[in-house]
Amino acid sequence: MGDCLDVFNAGFITDGIYTIKPTNSKEPPFEVFCNMTDGGGWTVFQRRVDGLVDFDRNWTSYKEGFGKPNHEFWLGNDKLYYLTNQGNYQLRIDLGNSVRDHYFAQFQTFRINDESDNYRLSDLGAFDGTAVQYNEGGIALSYHLNTFFSTSDRNNRESPQDCLLEAYGGWWFKGCGKSNLNGDYRYSFQSTKSINWFDLPGSWYKIMYTEMKIRPAV
Repeated sequence: MGDCLDVFNAGFITDGIYTIKPTNSKEPPFEVFCNMTDGGGWTVFQRRVDGLVDFDRNWTSYKEGFGKPNHEFWLGNDKLYYLTNQGNYQLRIDLGNSVRDHYFAQFQTFRINDESDNYRLSDLGAFDGTAVQYNEGGIALSYHLNTFFSTSDRNNRESPQDCLLEAYGGWWFKGCGKSNLNGDYRYSFQSTKSINWFDLPGSWYKIMYTEMKIRPAV
């Protein structure tokens, strides 16, 4: 099975950890968390819930992945590359804040390139969702389109120096940024160093929960 939609179509309709192997993968089969809500078949590649996992990690950690799929984790950029390049995928992001408001952002297409291109965010389609105000249309992530992935030890950013000092974790950093869901969990408010999503309704509240997941596009 190449992703969680294959798992779902095989009759496994419960959220949980399953083993998959993308059709173009050079890696052995690996475990993923499958979210079977909203039509089922979502392959989760990032989650933040309580700050117990450190996301300020080096290039190799983000390349290979860290954390546990049923808790806080990053699946790994190599795995994400194999997944998003075996077909056309859509992206859904769920966000929750400190006053229990819930928002989502969905993008019609999503793809990253391989390590030779620094895992560039190479495709991000039309936006739909509630994680926006002032009709910005998903700019929090679309602003970062065609940006290289960066970590503390691999600086591929085009940011001003003062913003480089504020950056935390691994992300597709650009300028001073409009999002970073791998930011520092400890902040009680959104800033350039914390978990942040530009122009989120109630943006003065701390983002407590994030989940990023993909599914084949219809």
